[in-house]
Amino acid sequence: MTSAPDFTIRTLGKCTLESPMSQDRSQVTNFIDDDARLLFDSYANVVEERGGLEQAPKIEPAGPRRNIYFDPSKSRAAVVTCGGLCPGLNNVIRGITLGLHYLYGVKKIYGFQYGYEGFIAKYGHEAVNLTPETVDSIHETGGTILSSSRGEQPTEEIVDCLDRMDVNMLFTIGGDGTMRGALDVTKEIERRELNISVVGIPKTIDNDIGFTDVSFGFQTAYTEAVEAIRSAHTEAKGAPNGVGVVKLMGRLSGFIACYATLALPDVNFVLIPEVPFDLEGKNGFLETLRKRLERRGHAVVVVAEGAGQDLVASTGKTTVFRKTDASGNIKLKDIGVFLRETIAAWFREKGIPVNIKYIDPSYLIRSVPASPVDSVFCGQLARNAVHAAITGRTELLIGFWKNHFAHIPIQTAISMRKTVDPGSDLWRSVIETTGQPKMVHG
Repeated sequence: MTSAPDFTIRTLGKCTLESPMSQDRSQVTNFIDDDARLLFDSYANVVEERGGLEQAPKIEPAGPRRNIYFDPSKSRAAVVTCGGLCPGLNNVIRGITLGLHYLYGVKKIYGFQYGYEGFIAKYGHEAVNLTPETVDSIHETGGTILSSSRGEQPTEEIVDCLDRMDVNMLFTIGGDGTMRGALDVTKEIERRELNISVVGIPKTIDNDIGFTDVSFGFQTAYTEAVEAIRSAHTEAKGAPNGVGVVKLMGRLSGFIACYATLALPDVNFVLIPEVPFDLEGKNGFLETLRKRLERRGHAVVVVAEGAGQDLVASTGKTTVFRKTDASGNIKLKDIGVFLRETIAAWFREKGIPVNIKYIDPSYLIRSVPASPVDSVFCGQLARNAVHAAITGRTELLIGFWKNHFAHIPIQTAISMRKTVDPGSDLWRSVIETTGQPKMVHG
């Protein structure tokens, strides 16, 4: 059995102030007891194998506490959004602003523009004041009113800015790279012995952050992806030997491709990074596709952007595969275009006419407003982030673990990347829905 992750949450000090929420008799508040914990493992036999309830790993639940650390009347907060766009960013900004203002009475809230660049003086990005008025209707639009950027910035200068502006609470909204940056900031804050809480809200449209069951924007993403699949299916059926190819987001994790397929089961092939496939051979993808067209006359292929990178790399057409972007991510080769061209060439060589329709909806998907389900989820994440920060908890992100909002140490969260398990119920459901065989040489 693997060792248990560390779920210890760091705090800045003892909470000695009564929460304003406990003083407001108009509110019915179920405060979370400081000793309350969630079990990490679901199965009783696993708990027993770890030594029983006393020894089993436990996670601190998120939520309001009866006592807080920061004096709201003297506190200043900062919000920053980093990385690529994702549905729900504005919802989270709005939720943090309203939570700080109305639940706790924090009136000074800064929004830093263009990601971590916003803290660095040489860029000249002005901090904006976030108030209930400025965030009033931002949840109705996609993107982020604070804008965003990728890449590292000098940690010392970020903390210099926070210290200079007397910021007590920093909310970082972003993915793996953003959380690594936030962790560096907390270490510098600790080195300087400053009282600044850093709380992350994980943003990954691919749903690949560790120790959180779902991240905001993901449900909107696969809902929007369904429309691309619907169009591809219509196009494929509208021509002889029609093939609709849809490329969806998913650098290392194929969750969007899987869930979109299950939501609209008109897909015949799902290709994801976690499950290698071959092109050639009697059991390869191309021959399997040929048999599908021979049998039904059309096919729909959904491919995650990170799938088949080994196949594209073997063509030797470009060296982009080994380069990285500003966030340190490997620049992927375009598997969608590669499949479109490869399918066309292979069928042409065999003298089989084929009509290929290729759809890449990535930028349409990531820039739309959050769906109602995601909108609710964003608000819950935001308020729980506020509850955590005001109590002096730091170096954590708000996760969603087994249907509970929870405090996850940033170091623990970024120690692993969540991927689709080929032996899971999810992948089995995809295989059962598509009917696709294992596409290997043979």
